Amino acid sequence: MSRWFLPETPDVLGQLRRQLAITIAGMDAFTAWAGGDAGASAAVREHEHAADAVRRELHHTLRAAFVTPLEPEDLFALSRGIDRILNQAKDAVRESEVMECPPDAALAAMAALLADAVRALDAAVAVLPSGDTVARADAATKSARRIERVYRSAMGELLALDDLRAVIARRELYRRAARIADTVDDVAERILYATVKEA
Repeated sequence: MSRWFLPETPDVLGQLRRQLAITIAGMDAFTAWAGGDAGASAAVREHEHAADAVRRELHHTLRAAFVTPLEPEDLFALSRGIDRILNQAKDAVRESEVMECPPDAALAAMAALLADAVRALDAAVAVLPSGDTVARADAATKSARRIERVYRSAMGELLALDDLRAVIARRELYRRAARIADTVDDVAERILYATVKEA
């Protein structure tokens, strides 16, 4: 009988992984767009809206939950960081369209690395709160940091362009990809921090 009065423990990590699953799909669409599939831009936007809905559900659950596997602050921060990844990808697509500057091979390479990094984040979240998150979070960080090499090479190649408008537009797109990588790194660090706190 006493079991009737025990508080329900919601699956907040499951909700976080649902947000990540949509983010992975959105980053796959971003990669397709960066690889030349202009129609994939709509899918990036659709996945971003879907991820927002899951994030709102997670926030509602956190407000109502009596017990969570991680501290609510950490879950909120992880969800916010994951949300920013797809928001920034959507913004890159929009900026490309506004500047009439289609993605190139360098941006495609960065997008593919970002998609890999988000998959590594999901692998790390899958073993929270007490699993071995270190290798998985490190894999996300390594993928994100590989973007720096692509970024530097692409920026160097811009010096050979005479069209100042094209240089400015491409530089901004590359910088946006680099900022997404920074966000991925922040999420990976937060996963490690949350794990240390729970140890």
